[in-house]
Amino acid sequence: MKSLIITTLLVLTTVIGIGNDIATDTLRVYQFELLEDIGAGSWRKTKKAMKEAADSDAGLILIHMNTYGGLLNAADSIRTAILNSDIPVWVFIDNNAASAGALISIAADKIFMKPGGNIGSATVVNQTGEPLPDKYQSFMRSLMRATAESHGADTIIVKKDTTIVWKRDPHIAEAMVDPDIEIEGISPKGKVLAFTTKEAIKHKYCEGEANSINEILDKQATQPYVIKKQELRPIDHIIHFFINPVVQGLLIMLIIGGIYFELQTPGIGFPLFVSIMATILYFLPLYVEGIAAYWEIIIFAVGLILLIIEIFAIPGFGVLGISGIILMIVGLAMAMVDRLEFEYMPILWSVLGKAFFIVTTTSAISLFVSIWLGGKLFKSSRFSQLALNTVQNTDEGYIGIDNSIIEIQGKTGVANTDLRPSGTIEIEGKFYDAMAKDGFIEAGTKIRVVEVKMAQLYVKPMNNVQ
Repeated sequence: MKSLIITTLLVLTTVIGIGNDIATDTLRVYQFELLEDIGAGSWRKTKKAMKEAADSDAGLILIHMNTYGGLLNAADSIRTAILNSDIPVWVFIDNNAASAGALISIAADKIFMKPGGNIGSATVVNQTGEPLPDKYQSFMRSLMRATAESHGADTIIVKKDTTIVWKRDPHIAEAMVDPDIEIEGISPKGKVLAFTTKEAIKHKYCEGEANSINEILDKQATQPYVIKKQELRPIDHIIHFFINPVVQGLLIMLIIGGIYFELQTPGIGFPLFVSIMATILYFLPLYVEGIAAYWEIIIFAVGLILLIIEIFAIPGFGVLGISGIILMIVGLAMAMVDRLEFEYMPILWSVLGKAFFIVTTTSAISLFVSIWLGGKLFKSSRFSQLALNTVQNTDEGYIGIDNSIIEIQGKTGVANTDLRPSGTIEIEGKFYDAMAKDGFIEAGTKIRVVEVKMAQLYVKPMNNVQ
């Protein structure tokens, strides 16, 4: 019996050992996709993929790519992550790797392309597709050149001649950005370089042609392999959706429109709820992603508070209201800008300009549409109850303002507080709220009431009264 137990244990140990050897000999491949315009969502997927690949002891990361380009800052973040990866990274270009996609692909250890695919055309352009000034192109050229150089070169010595053969030629990488770079037999002057699959293989910017990822691994892998594909959770899809610039623009419109309609209707109602929800959906995904910082949210909140104070607590519209609007715009725009942007000054102003353009444009459109739509809704019979349209006629006993206020016009007094432009004044031992007609008035200055309009007193210093 004892011999049987020992024999069984030996057999089990052998089987387990063989199983471990098989598991050790299997290549674990982690695959994720970049099939969209490169942006904040792409960078988020890449960070997640790198971490999960390391946690699962993957021996290879394989990117399935098909993109026409995207945001340079996101592409550079992905490029840097690939260059610093301890796990080899391969890219399968499933048709297109243009602009930002080309930068990311060149960073990979190996590039494979589908028949009929292309790589290149990495000139930096603005929102309308026009090339940006040369300082931006210079920055992109340096990124492309440095990325190509990172793969190293072979030094070939024949007698007294020494030749350096780059694994990825940096001049070719630069020619994908700058049309003024001419490479004989490859890129004529005046044309931005882009390779087809065959051309990329010929000039060492592609290791091979394949129709699928499995075909690549069947040809290249020297051992059995197993593929683990990235699985995004529902929350990941939601975050990717809400950090899309188009969606962000729509949320800004809802924020501004909600505030406008709330100010036009009595009490607290649905427009305020819409505005609050849009604000949460705008800032929360950006904050979770690490794109927005808490101080940007505070700036927006302070701006909103100042605007509310100006509208409800202070007559007229002045410094507080303007400051509030500016702070709200700054908070919304700065929240769009990744902290990484500030490390790359050549593109910082371009990114900031784009963020402020989106915020100001969508805010203006929202305000215009809200005013137009409000006029239509409040005049309709169905929604007229949302606005206060009751007319209080004087022949029915209603008095618009206190008659004693009207009688104050022309009287003199003293500014009790600074009028900047609003404050309080003292006339005949009584205190009144008033506004400076022109500029600011310091406390203690003798004043005269020059106008009474809608129960509001307007005053001027005595020495300025004609």
